[in-house]
Amino acid sequence: MISRIDIKLITFITLFISFSFTFACFAQTGKIAGTLLFEDGNSAASAIVYIKSLEKHAVSDDKGFYEIENVPYGVYQIEMRSIEAEKVVLSVTVDRDVVNFSPVLKESSHQLGEVVVRRASEKRVIETKGFAVNVIETKREALKNFQTNELLNKTVGVTVRQDGGLGSSVNYNLNGMSGNSVRIFVDDIPISTYGASFSLNSIPPALIERIEVYKGVIPSHLTDDALGGAINVILKKNMRNNFTASLSYGSFNTFQANFSGTFRHHKTGFTLKLSGFHNYSDNDYEVWGKFVRNILPNGRYEYVRAKRFSDAYRSTGGQVEIGFTDVKWADRFFVGYNASDDYNEIQHGTYMSIPYKGRFMKSGSHVTNLIYRKRDLFVDGLDFSFNGVYSNRVQVLNDTVKWNYNWYGEKSLGLYGDPILRPNGAQQGAPTINHTDREIITLRSGLSYEIDFRHKIVLNYAFYTIDRRESDEMRSQVERDFMGTRDLRKNIASLSYEMKAFDARLRSNLFGKYYQQMIDRMDPVLTSVDGENVRTEDRVKSNKKATGFGLALSYAVLPDFMILSSAEKAVRMPSENEVFGSIGENIVENTNIKPEISNNLNIGFKAGDYHLNKHRISFSATGFLRDTKDKIVQQINPRLNDAIQTSPFENLGKTQSVGLEAEANYAFDDRLDIMFNVSRFNTIFNMKYDSNGNVFDYYGKQMPNEPYFTVNSSAQYTFYDLIQKKSVLNIYYNFRFVNNFYTTWLDIEDFKVPRQYIQDAGVSYLFPGKKIVVSFDVKNMFDRQVYDNFAVQKPGRAFYLKLNYTINNFNI
Repeated sequence: MISRIDIKLITFITLFISFSFTFACFAQTGKIAGTLLFEDGNSAASAIVYIKSLEKHAVSDDKGFYEIENVPYGVYQIEMRSIEAEKVVLSVTVDRDVVNFSPVLKESSHQLGEVVVRRASEKRVIETKGFAVNVIETKREALKNFQTNELLNKTVGVTVRQDGGLGSSVNYNLNGMSGNSVRIFVDDIPISTYGASFSLNSIPPALIERIEVYKGVIPSHLTDDALGGAINVILKKNMRNNFTASLSYGSFNTFQANFSGTFRHHKTGFTLKLSGFHNYSDNDYEVWGKFVRNILPNGRYEYVRAKRFSDAYRSTGGQVEIGFTDVKWADRFFVGYNASDDYNEIQHGTYMSIPYKGRFMKSGSHVTNLIYRKRDLFVDGLDFSFNGVYSNRVQVLNDTVKWNYNWYGEKSLGLYGDPILRPNGAQQGAPTINHTDREIITLRSGLSYEIDFRHKIVLNYAFYTIDRRESDEMRSQVERDFMGTRDLRKNIASLSYEMKAFDARLRSNLFGKYYQQMIDRMDPVLTSVDGENVRTEDRVKSNKKATGFGLALSYAVLPDFMILSSAEKAVRMPSENEVFGSIGENIVENTNIKPEISNNLNIGFKAGDYHLNKHRISFSATGFLRDTKDKIVQQINPRLNDAIQTSPFENLGKTQSVGLEAEANYAFDDRLDIMFNVSRFNTIFNMKYDSNGNVFDYYGKQMPNEPYFTVNSSAQYTFYDLIQKKSVLNIYYNFRFVNNFYTTWLDIEDFKVPRQYIQDAGVSYLFPGKKIVVSFDVKNMFDRQVYDNFAVQKPGRAFYLKLNYTINNFNI
């Protein structure tokens, strides 16, 4: 195994090389100018002069003159082409203030075959910065009946862990790191700010521009203590007047609707954005197998096939933003308000062994925010951003039903035919109507300065504070007066330096981070002093600080072949629920939990796109290492039939994940698209001795409850003008394989989740006019058993019909 010393040595060498390149590559800039003429002496008007490596271009005027300014000293390949001229690529050396470059062009009788000048797509720009990152573009997927989490689950190295159907709790595994080690962002803002009712599944793909999935090493602009990775959802910001709406209905009485619209006044820049969503499902799908059983009066197990009967989910939300865009004093200025609520019935605890009835949770949030973005603030190259959010979140857990139930939704009976009572008076512990109120303030700001094309400095700061109060209607007034308080405050600052060298073939991002987290937990205690009851306080305070640093490198060996590497000493502070507990999520408080620290390393390559006539192909692969100390995990309880299935989060000592992921893509003639990816890793408990010198029983074992080997593939074919002229018909097929894994440290059959083979298919039809899309999808079409977090079964075969309607560029 690779030791922590080895990782630090690798990181040091990488940092040294980067600094060497950095100081060697500060350079002056010059200007390339000239006049383009044809062989007969006529001017080459409207010709394109393009420096691909710098993404700079100019268009010649009617006399053939052009100029490109701010070109760093170096050697460049310059491409020239127009409708009237043959394409020509020549080498130019910039080594003085003005370089005259006036080649003679050859006339051509052919039409311009493709657009020469095109900015690299945002996807390619992000994926070539050196980070281990995948960018999911949603343009096509938005037409299908896919949830955002389903898109993520098809991505290489990503496993979405869900506790059931629509609305159930979700966590994400990125290359062996999961839970709160992976942070979710919406437009660079932590999604937790918006409350439980605002989840990734609440955001339909139609509202998303792209999804960035960072693995292991996190760029500094996200400014959070995301140790294992981050998922950043970028919403559409198209400022054209537009309106989009969709309706979907399918199995298990699942109904989903969403809309979004934007209006911008061209002259003043006044902009109004509206969006909303509504989701509902009975989630009454069938479950069966060794994890679904009724306990008979004589104590024997009866394995059954039954429908989930107390698992309904509803969520509704909306957002309005008013402000100005693309005006002199701001690129974006918005004041926004977001409101959402949800209702979620809870079918069972951590495991499926004991079903619940009558236990449910209601959540709501009211969020106001201020957004300001400005490029070239005061001086060219100085960009500033600010986002302030105030959130009031309310959560109510209701659990007052006292009877025990079986998987048929009937009261369980004892030996004498009497209904069985729950041991503590409710489905999960004592009866409760628990209210949790949170007031959250999040402030995030960023300042970046581009010294020149090659050098950029970025400073980011994030402040987060949460004030949490709880009360329980089932307690007496005296007890409620003695409810405690929970406060958490976090500061994170980051500084990064971005550099490009060797004609922009080498790109690096060197960054450092500072973390501080303060907690204050107070519980009032009634004690007797000299025969009198006196109120005292049981208070726990802590102030934890840590630093981290990292580097991302990419090098274009060839224009279509790039090597990428990244390394980081990452830190994650325990989250609010891990410290203070959460009754709704069966989490017990642990105020002594320590920060999690990990040395992360990624090395990989991206090859392509390679073109051969109408064929296009690309490959990528990444090897990764996660060497973690004090890994934060929820304590695993192997007793499936415990009446109370709650546990705290704890520090696990040392773990190490080593793995590999790879992906291949093939396309033909903008019609056929095929994707295949595979991910495999081993997360091993790597701490041999406990504090008493005894060998741990699970030393060297694979971490439980983590699918470590997955395969995804998909195929899509597009027919143009098949039914109607200017119509588009898409058919698709998806396949996913998940290898078996254990849900506890005990390697016995009862805790083994079997291999899974999941297949989906669907069709979508875009009508002429490109306003209406109808799609039909079949999920898990062979009705196979699909398991997830702690072997909780997910829905079987399901059918969905969806209608999308879009209007673009309307006028009011």
